Amino acid sequence: MSGRNLYCLLTLTEVNTVSCGRLRLDASRQGSSNLRVLRMLTIFSTIIPIFALILFGNLLRRLDRFPADFWRGLELLCYYVLYPALLFIAIVRADFSDLTFDAILIAMAIGSIVIAAFSLAAWPLLRDRLGIGPPAFSSVFQTTVRWNGFIAYAVAEKLYPAEGVAVVALVMAIVIIPINIESVAVVAWFTDKSPNIGRVLRQIAINPLIIAAGSALVVRSLPFELPVPAMEFLDYLARAALGIGLVAIGAGLRPSDVLRPNLMVFYTSLKKLVLFPVLIVGTAILIGIDGPQLSYLALCAAVPTAMNGYVLARQLGGDAELYAAIVTCQTAVSFLSIPAVLAVTAQFSGG
Repeated sequence: MSGRNLYCLLTLTEVNTVSCGRLRLDASRQGSSNLRVLRMLTIFSTIIPIFALILFGNLLRRLDRFPADFWRGLELLCYYVLYPALLFIAIVRADFSDLTFDAILIAMAIGSIVIAAFSLAAWPLLRDRLGIGPPAFSSVFQTTVRWNGFIAYAVAEKLYPAEGVAVVALVMAIVIIPINIESVAVVAWFTDKSPNIGRVLRQIAINPLIIAAGSALVVRSLPFELPVPAMEFLDYLARAALGIGLVAIGAGLRPSDVLRPNLMVFYTSLKKLVLFPVLIVGTAILIGIDGPQLSYLALCAAVPTAMNGYVLARQLGGDAELYAAIVTCQTAVSFLSIPAVLAVTAQFSGG
């Protein structure tokens, strides 16, 4: 039985257990406790292969057989070809009919704005009390607001039905623009670099993920479907994206950086992996999101930051080494934090 099927079975069993009535209250409580443990174990078993691929990529990177240019080429292949194909296929084939995307996007927007504002407000305290310089703070900000949508996609594909994958895909497509704009602006400001606005806009316009998402939305609105051979061609690329992409993510991590004590690494990881999910899930509950959609949203909030901000930090004079250390720490910790967030959220979502 797959992790997704077992997860759904546990959800149905828990609902039936809770509804047994007062005469079996103690038994149902004990049953619910056992089901929570089983749910946690199910989530762990689902994400183990995902993080095993990430670890495998890091181990391969250490072998002399693969030169640095190979990994750089692999990253470019994922970014410009495989990830866009995956995003395009996911959006085109997704069934959005039963989803309340307006509420989902409102919850993501509010949580993202609050965490970004909180991070900026903390700058004077970090500067005066901890001696954090502007380049280091720019990396702290980036690793707080960016998120790794492809880890979320991989988990959703293993754990949830098609609509869960659709939520991750559409959220990923929509948040790309604001996250890139605020990241470039903050890094440029704190490193005293004047960004070329025209160049920034061009980079956003030619971003392959934005193009893929926009193209998919256009295709969905057409009165006809794309030819079957074309969809099958893109589907083959999409199938390669997750496995190769997770290996590439692992290859970019630096475990040795995590072993060096750094307060900013732990501070940023706490904000990203604990505070941000609390903000997103709390906001979602307040505006009426419940059921499976709450769990989908929690997954989007629970994943670690993305590696692509490292390149921006290096180009604009941010602290790229600190960025790499934070990414590595968050990715490692998320192996435990993602199941914890999903398990806690399930208590509020009814499954």
